[in-house]
Amino acid sequence: MDKTPDTPTSKRKEPKTGTLTIEGRIVGRDKKVIPPNEVFKLAQIGCKNQEIADWFGLDENTLTYNFSVELIKGREHLKQSLRRAQISLALSGNAVMLIWLGKNILGQQENPINTEANQPLPWRDE
Repeated sequence: MDKTPDTPTSKRKEPKTGTLTIEGRIVGRDKKVIPPNEVFKLAQIGCKNQEIADWFGLDENTLTYNFSVELIKGREHLKQSLRRAQISLALSGNAVMLIWLGKNILGQQENPINTEANQPLPWRDE
């Protein structure tokens, strides 16, 4: 006889329960304990404030008020990681990335703009 989860003869085990102690900041009216390092990790992968607030069951304003430092640092870490990856890709010979970084970091352009500094000096007959 083949036992599958759909057959009435199979018995499901009762879920185990326990107690978990969480260390973090107590925030909001419900006095929820939120670990700052978890907020940092979610910001580090690019989650928006509303997504992080929803994950912890908080109001977005409560999250922003209590964890602004972690949100900023997490997003800055993400930007630094992306820059490292871009530079690494460019230095490995990726022409598209070399051009893009040249334009954005070095201010290089495909079509230089004529400005007064680029104009020839006026000709004067004396």
